[in-house]
Amino acid sequence: MTMNRTTNPALSTLTLQDLRQLLLELLTKFAYSEGDFLLSSGARSSYYINGKEVTLRAEGAWAIGRLLFSLLSEDTEAVAGLTLGADPLVSAVSVVSAYENKPIQALIVRKEAKGHGTKAYIEGPTLAAGAKVVVLEDVVTSGRSAMLAVERLQAAGYRVEEIIAIVDREQGGAEFYQSQGIKFQSLFSITEIQQYAT
Repeated sequence: MTMNRTTNPALSTLTLQDLRQLLLELLTKFAYSEGDFLLSSGARSSYYINGKEVTLRAEGAWAIGRLLFSLLSEDTEAVAGLTLGADPLVSAVSVVSAYENKPIQALIVRKEAKGHGTKAYIEGPTLAAGAKVVVLEDVVTSGRSAMLAVERLQAAGYRVEEIIAIVDREQGGAEFYQSQGIKFQSLFSITEIQQYAT
């Protein structure tokens, strides 16, 4: 399913199943690596997933936008995520939603409040109080990063009940979200990626 502009069908004609296979190939080839890594959580790991190697590729962004958009409920008004990992995800979904004539806004949540101007934590269109926002994340480990985005969005008056990730490292994130009453799903588990990589 690896894309070649001269011999493969247009990305816009691929089914969701084809796009999922393409994304799995891209993640395995470009984002997944083995070694000794220090994670943002402070833990060490024998592998690392650099999601931006895929989310910032044209075909990766299209596949992600289409796949994540397909998982959103009809009443979703916006997608949001913590900068920097989620920035390409929310942008891709918003662009695909416009293409599908079902516009969904994109919000970016800062880790620290902006030091000038409005000093806002959240960038993007202002939504009505109670608007339904789904948080997106590239890779979930403990789940704390995406939860910070949830808390900031809820503090702004938005309704956040779900987190969707590209990859679940299966290291407690799903259980943490469940304990917080947040629905969670991912496109891939780390098990699936590692099995495909071998």
